[in-house]
Amino acid sequence: MRRLAPVLALGALLLTALPAHAAEDPAHRDGYGTKAPYAPRQNPRTYQRPPAGFVPVFTENVSRHGSRAAGDSEDGDLVLALWERAEAAGQLTSRGKEFGPVVRALQGAMAKTGYGDLSGRGRQEMADTARRLRRRLPALFAGIAARGEKIDVVGSGQQRAADSATAFTDALAGAEPALRPLIGPVRTDKDLLYFHKAAGGAAYRDYVENDQRLKDTLRGITDGPRTRKAAHGVLRGLFEEPFVATIGDQVSAARAVYELYAIAPAMSEESPDGEGWRMERFVSRPDAAWFGYVSDAEDFYEKGPGFAGSDITYAMADVLLDDFFRQAEAKRAGTSDLGAELRFSHAEEIIPLAALMGLPGSTRPAEPGRAYTYADNPWRGADVSPLGANIQWDVFAKGDRYLVRMLYNEKETAFKPDCRPVAEGSRFYDLDELERCFGRR
Repeated sequence: MRRLAPVLALGALLLTALPAHAAEDPAHRDGYGTKAPYAPRQNPRTYQRPPAGFVPVFTENVSRHGSRAAGDSEDGDLVLALWERAEAAGQLTSRGKEFGPVVRALQGAMAKTGYGDLSGRGRQEMADTARRLRRRLPALFAGIAARGEKIDVVGSGQQRAADSATAFTDALAGAEPALRPLIGPVRTDKDLLYFHKAAGGAAYRDYVENDQRLKDTLRGITDGPRTRKAAHGVLRGLFEEPFVATIGDQVSAARAVYELYAIAPAMSEESPDGEGWRMERFVSRPDAAWFGYVSDAEDFYEKGPGFAGSDITYAMADVLLDDFFRQAEAKRAGTSDLGAELRFSHAEEIIPLAALMGLPGSTRPAEPGRAYTYADNPWRGADVSPLGANIQWDVFAKGDRYLVRMLYNEKETAFKPDCRPVAEGSRFYDLDELERCFGRR
């Protein structure tokens, strides 16, 4: 997790309270931020039918990897060191006494899985998404098999993306065995699917590392009075007050506890008897909601819509949007032998792409000097890029006319307002029209 050193609070960046819905349930999705496990966002029975005579000829997607273990042991190590000190001093609360053994078991499960690697739940998320894809487009995949078209599979080069791709394509082939010889090996394209760390992300990396406005804004949030209050609440639930007073950086300590809370659902299959870790008993509803907001604020400013008047956080995603267009255009031109293009990537790519495309929840940047809050902005990490998030274009053809339908986390989603669908209320768009409204002509 990214920690910011405590500094003096910035009075100009006043935060409003969380809306009431944010604390309704300890398992509310907002409280997990971008670590929220995946769930499809639409009942498949409610999908629109394509206009008469149009048949599916191609599909392409980009998917974030599925649920995973934490990236490293840092948070667990920090928390256990505090817990052991408090235990030795007799300063654990009744809940705190239960906490240490649970953290040790969770740490052990993540070490066994591999830090940063796909969990059992993550593999299941990928497999289930693939099976739903095949059920949505049975004629397409039957046609791919009959024509011997290829299915190209691309990853970022990170192991969790490759493992997600394998879980996805194995399930797809399991549902349609004739596809197996047509599915290519996972090839790596870092420039396309890990662009925040590639050459095209140089200006972005400079912004994250050096932009003073970004640093001041995030410090104003992480060191604000509401964050310090939530941090004290988290720690006081585990440790007696005299011990809490000895903790020098209470915000970092509480955020470590929160990070374990947030990652626990992703590791549910590795919990004892697969029944879950019940980490919500250690973090109160409002405190979890607040730290979910803090996590979202960092992602909003570092990967999402960011500051009004600046596209530094998402301009680099144009390489990925361009590839979506190139693949669809090649199918229309008859120069592609692919039936599907499957891409596997990360939140650092999905979040900027959503902002670049103006997808729901990612249309509103924050004005400088006024911090992003839940009260005045719809951006939520759990909706924009949960674990397993995906953006999909399905291409349909009738003669020489090609239509595109977009699904965002498996929900039929309109393109940006400047793009005109084939009919009012339709989720189908002429490819020519999308080229026009995205300025590709």
